[in-house]
Amino acid sequence: MPLTPEEAERYLRQTMLSEIGEAGQERLKGSSILCIGTGGLGSPAILYLAAAGVGKIGLIDPDQVDLSNLHRQILHDTERVGTSKLESAKARLRQINPHVEVVLHPGRFEPENCLDLLAPYDAILDGSDNFPTRFAANDAAYFLKKPLIHGAIFQFEGQVTVLAPHLGGPCYRCLLPEPPPEGAVPT
Repeated sequence: MPLTPEEAERYLRQTMLSEIGEAGQERLKGSSILCIGTGGLGSPAILYLAAAGVGKIGLIDPDQVDLSNLHRQILHDTERVGTSKLESAKARLRQINPHVEVVLHPGRFEPENCLDLLAPYDAILDGSDNFPTRFAANDAAYFLKKPLIHGAIFQFEGQVTVLAPHLGGPCYRCLLPEPPPEGAVPT
């Protein structure tokens, strides 16, 4: 998908990099990702995905913007406290990059809907804060043969893992076969 003149100017600093170039930027424009969670982990990732020019970003998050989370959920702001995180995120992403298609998926990412939600996307970004969602994301990515970017954080420690078993690597269940018992791990 060729870049428009405005997009060529917007992404000039990226296309100047030999590792990206115009062809790489066009691939980004033609790509899509489903992001689970627009909170502390999802916020910065989603902002960068939109700024970089990923063509289609799907968002799923059932919560509302809360004042006590704004210090870490940088996608949202004080004016949007009490509103849907999805609507808040879409408004902010429009400000960051109007060329990106933002698709909102109200509700939760669950075993009953995970395959349908992920099917239209190239990859999945899991910024969730609970094990049932993490396992549903893993299973959907595994069965649909799509990469899963998983992030987790606790206090001052974090981890990011890219899982692509369809390319010969492990899946989330390979690392953690069963969810820990309820309450065994802090959220």
